[in-house]
Amino acid sequence: MKTRVTYLDHSGFVVDREEVAVVFDYYRDPSDALKRILEANPKKPVLFFVSHCHEDHFNHAIFNMAQNHQRMYVLSDDINGNGIGDSLPVAWIHDGGAIERLPGNVSVRAFGSTDKGVSYYVTFNDGTTCFHAGDLNYWHWQDESTVKEVRTAYAGFVHEMQRIMALTRSIDIVFFPVDPRQGTDYANGARLFMENIDVANFFPMHFWGDASADTCFEDYATDNTVCHALTMPGASVDIGDRCM
Repeated sequence: MKTRVTYLDHSGFVVDREEVAVVFDYYRDPSDALKRILEANPKKPVLFFVSHCHEDHFNHAIFNMAQNHQRMYVLSDDINGNGIGDSLPVAWIHDGGAIERLPGNVSVRAFGSTDKGVSYYVTFNDGTTCFHAGDLNYWHWQDESTVKEVRTAYAGFVHEMQRIMALTRSIDIVFFPVDPRQGTDYANGARLFMENIDVANFFPMHFWGDASADTCFEDYATDNTVCHALTMPGASVDIGDRCM
C-alpha cells in the first residue's frame, strides 16, 4: 500500500495512506501542506501524535484542525492538559504505554526519550511500521561536554535503543533528529540507531532550517537504508508498498 510522507517543518510530518493520515509533532505548516491533504480527503480519519510539550513539537492549533474528520489526538502525558477541551478525542500516553485499534486500525507503542516525553512506534493495518523519535537522541556536544556528560548521554540513549530492539530489529519508516547545533556530533544518534536497527526509509528532522549537514547521508547512514532529503516545507515522497 502506497505511503506518502510530507514534511511540514522542523519535526513535523504527515504519513498519508489510503486508510488514515497520521500527523507527527505539528509545529507549523508554512506551505499549508496539511490543509491541502485534509481538504483532498474529507472522509479520511486523522491521527495527531505529539511526542512532548516543547513548543517546537506541540502547537495547540491542532485542536482546531480536521474538525470534519474522524480524528484522534495521542498526547504524551508530560503535556499540560489545561486548555484542551474535555470534548476532544484525546488519548494520553506514557513511556511504555500502548494503544490498539486507533482509527484506521493503527496501533502505537510509546518508548522513552532522552529529553522530554516519549517516542512513537506506530504499526499500520498492513504491518508497515513507523518510528518518530520526538526528542529521543544521543544528545551531547563532544566539543563542549565533559567526559561524564558524554558517558551519561550515551548510556541513556543506548538504554532506550535497546528497549526498541527488544521489540523489533527492523522499521520501515524512521524520523530522527539530526541537529546541527551539536557540531561534529550532529549525526551520532542517527548513526547508532541505523547501525543497530534495520531502517528501510530514513528522514532527518529537527535541523532548525539548516539541512546542509543532515543531507550528507554518506557520513552517517547505512548502505541498506534509503534516505530522504525533505528539507523544504511541503516536500513529499511516495514510498511504494511495504518496504520490508
